[in-house]
Amino acid sequence: MRGFILPLLFVLIAAAVLAVAYGFAIWNYSYSEGERAGVVQKFSKKGWVCKTWEGELNMVVLPGGLPEKFLFTVWDEAAAVNINRNVGKRVTLHYVEKVGLPTTCFGETRHYVNKLSPLME
Repeated sequence: MRGFILPLLFVLIAAAVLAVAYGFAIWNYSYSEGERAGVVQKFSKKGWVCKTWEGELNMVVLPGGLPEKFLFTVWDEAAAVNINRNVGKRVTLHYVEKVGLPTTCFGETRHYVNKLSPLME
């Protein structure tokens, strides 16, 4: 019995260490980062268990053209307050894109907005 428990314990500890290392790497490094400009069309706190701020930026490339929607998530409460103040206005959103986060508790999208800059009309 003792010969079975030690290898099993080793495998469980190794799996836990690998999971923590993976989570640390995904959390601290971004796949891409950039800016998107447009009008914040929708912004709300969503989720059954894990509540996250989810939004939609309406980007119009050419006047009269079809708008493209940019879906985003916000972790920072101060950024969420700033975005709420600017719903319906032209803004620039600064974001990082994270790939491989294990659950939707981190947000429904891969794009995480960390800053908003209002655009002058």
